[in-house]
Amino acid sequence: MPLSIRLPFPTPRPITLALRRVALPCIALLCVALLGACAQPPLAGESREPGALRVAADASAAPAAGRAGIPDVFERTLPNGMKVIVREDRRAPTVVHLVLYRAGSMDEVSGRTGVAHVLEHMMFKGTKTVPQSEFSRRVAALGGRENAFTSRDYTGYFQQLGSSHLAEVMSLEADRMSNLVLTAEEFDKEIKVVMEERRLRTEDRAQSLVYEQLMAAAWKAAPYRVPVIGWMNDLESMRVGDAAAWYRDWYTPSNAILVVAGDVSGEEVYRLAGRTYGRIDARALPARKPQLEPPQRGLRRAWVKAPAENPYVMLGFKVPRLADVERDIEPYALELLAAVLDADENGRLTRNVVRGSRVANRVGAGYGLVARGPALFVLDGTPAEGRSSDEVEQALRAEIALIARDGVRDDELRRIKTQYVAAQIYKRDSVMAQAMEIGGLEVAGFSHRDADRILERIRAVSAAEVQAVASKYFGDDALTVVTLLPQPIANGAVRKPPPAGARHQ
Repeated sequence: MPLSIRLPFPTPRPITLALRRVALPCIALLCVALLGACAQPPLAGESREPGALRVAADASAAPAAGRAGIPDVFERTLPNGMKVIVREDRRAPTVVHLVLYRAGSMDEVSGRTGVAHVLEHMMFKGTKTVPQSEFSRRVAALGGRENAFTSRDYTGYFQQLGSSHLAEVMSLEADRMSNLVLTAEEFDKEIKVVMEERRLRTEDRAQSLVYEQLMAAAWKAAPYRVPVIGWMNDLESMRVGDAAAWYRDWYTPSNAILVVAGDVSGEEVYRLAGRTYGRIDARALPARKPQLEPPQRGLRRAWVKAPAENPYVMLGFKVPRLADVERDIEPYALELLAAVLDADENGRLTRNVVRGSRVANRVGAGYGLVARGPALFVLDGTPAEGRSSDEVEQALRAEIALIARDGVRDDELRRIKTQYVAAQIYKRDSVMAQAMEIGGLEVAGFSHRDADRILERIRAVSAAEVQAVASKYFGDDALTVVTLLPQPIANGAVRKPPPAGARHQ
């Protein structure tokens, strides 16, 4: 949740955060393997997706502006409301088939958190005509790979295989869109797998707990306050009927987008879609009620006690998300501000806070430009030996204050833009990244046609605009801080392997 922008994309780790480096985000997502379900925080020091760009491109490596565009794609909507988008790429005889449902954890209701992800697991339990586990076996027999992922914004299912086998996977995916069989027996087994995932990916990982607490503390009404994998007590009380209701409400053609990228033609794919997905009747969707966040009236703090080797601190500032590609300015400036802070080893945070003052061992910054829900600009860091989380917090805020006061040099901003744009364009060499870029934009309410325009707007951001957002959005009334208080690690404690049956490993 990859793209030219940071989308809430998943990658093959636990779910998307729509933050610069977590997954989420960016077209990048590098979607080589989409994210799983349990949300993980952007860990300081991890490789970033572009926007957060851990790339070493220099100005001379940037593609020419004329190469920046994604070639035209085929787009048409089936009579039942399912949008079909095809990106033809004939470089190799392969294809990516991706179905996104505009239903993620942000659409859940209290008491049923985690149901979007639970249903994702149950989608592999068989249909009226395809037995349990047969879906994956058939895809593998065709020489393909497949997986699924859940995010706050949507749930996705993909297959990548030889283009000559596209019809088979379209038939399989359409079958489980309408004929899924959910039994209490299989549900009771799978919910145990999901609960164990939560233990391993969140409860046994201190930084994941910090991120979970940050979202819960920062948002009081907005639906991003709940974890994608759900609260444990909700998982414990969930029943097969909850998953069946979610399937019935949201898994309908008019709430789905089909994206196909690779060695195919648009007309061919549309004909296949008509013979498979087109036979499914549309259903009315539940009303999506707005859940607007009330104004924050002061700095919020929370602390997490968990077994860990090192302290850690995470700061989240409420900032605007991209709403209008043409009229908005500030979201693009925030995207570049995050890149200035944390683009590469010469980013300001690493240069000044790690190598300079040596307050921290690892630091990071993240912002998600495109998503369905509200945005946090996140800073995080691990103190160096002999330094405290409070010192890291102050050092991180000082870097923002420095930009607010003195701005960013034109040559520095030019270098960051060059890296940013180059990274986004080069990612389009992957058909998976192309499919995820298109799907991520569409599901967030934009168009795949906006991808190039977003890059143009990024290129046009001025140093003064970056300075302006640094001055405007980083005060106490927008800030939530969560600090990890490390507790002793039990002797001999080792990280367990993923539970048997876990799809996101």
